[in-house]
Amino acid sequence: QVQLVESGGGKVQAGDSLSVSCLASGGTFSRFAMGWFRQAPGKEREFVTAISWSGRNTYYADSVKGRFTISRDNTKNTVYLQMNSLKPEDTAVYYCAARWPLGSPPTLNEDDYGYWGRGTQVTVSS
Repeated sequence: QVQLVESGGGKVQAGDSLSVSCLASGGTFSRFAMGWFRQAPGKEREFVTAISWSGRNTYYADSVKGRFTISRDNTKNTVYLQMNSLKPEDTAVYYCAARWPLGSPPTLNEDDYGYWGRGTQVTVSS
């Protein structure tokens, strides 16, 4: 059973930067593609970014492209999300997710992810 725990959320001002991370346990982290999704109040959860198990391939939603960076350290079982030039519309609960089954490529579809963290709140004020 894979467990994912996000950390690093908080409250920042527009234009600031923030980094969140996701620590995985209970599985072969280095073989999971990982994704970050977010859910703003009153909205559906949406794709933010994803990374292949090797870290060589990354994908971004248009709304965050050029501002957010996903990375991973397989020696630490951790995936990171660096968020720069934050905007109030980035306010959401951010979730990390592990692609299932093991070894599958990352996708933009949340239904393809079998394990989820509980999320971390990111609030950006104007």
